Amino acid sequence: MLEDLEPGDALPSERRLVEDLGVSRPTLRQAVDGLVAEGLLERRHGSGTYVAEPRIAVPLTMTSFTEDMIRRGMKPGGRVLSFRTETAGARIGRRLALPPTEEVFTIRRLRLADGATMAIETLYLPRALMPGLRRDVLEGRSFYDLLRGAGIVIASGTETIEPTVTTLEEAAELGVPVHTPAFLFERVTRDEDGRPLEYVRSLYRGDRYRLELDLRPPSH
Repeated sequence: MLEDLEPGDALPSERRLVEDLGVSRPTLRQAVDGLVAEGLLERRHGSGTYVAEPRIAVPLTMTSFTEDMIRRGMKPGGRVLSFRTETAGARIGRRLALPPTEEVFTIRRLRLADGATMAIETLYLPRALMPGLRRDVLEGRSFYDLLRGAGIVIASGTETIEPTVTTLEEAAELGVPVHTPAFLFERVTRDEDGRPLEYVRSLYRGDRYRLELDLRPPSH
C-alpha cells in the first residue's frame, strides 16, 4: 500500500482502500493503526492520514549536526535565527564555568536536512573563545569546523536528553503543530584542560528522529 506513495502523500479514502485491498473496514483500521504506531503513517486532525517522513537514527556520539547528516547521505543546511552578545548570567555562567558578568555569544540556528526542518539549536559560547566570530560565518557552517580551524580541540563532553513538546514559537520555526513531541538535547563540550567550550540546547523534531545506542556488555 505504501510502496507507491511518497512521504507527505495522503492515503486514499477508507472506502477506496477497502475496495482495492479486499479487506473489511475493521481489518483496515487495525492495519492503519499499526502503521501509525510504527511511525510510518501520521494522522493530521481534520485532514486525513499521510505517509510520514522517515525518521533519522541519531547515534549518541560527540559529532555535529552537519557531520551526522553527511554521514546519512543528506545535505545539511540551516540559517541563523539570531546572533547576539550578552552577559552570561547565573545559569549560563554555571554551564560554562564563567562569572555571570562575562560576555557570551548567544546564537539560535534552524537546522535543515535536504531542505526540511530538523532542529532548533541555541548555542552559548564564551566571547573570549572566538572574539571575531560573526553571524555570516555561521550561515550553513559547522561550528565544530570553525573550532578546528581556530586550533581548538574538543576533548570531551556531557549530554542529557529528555522528551518534551514544542512551544508556540518553536512550532512556528519548525513548521509543525504546537505541542509536537520533540527531543531536547543539552550538551557541554570541553577542551583537553577540562575548560567548557560551548553549551548547546538542541530541540529535535520527535517525528523525524529516533535515538540509536551501541550497547556492549560490561567488562569483568
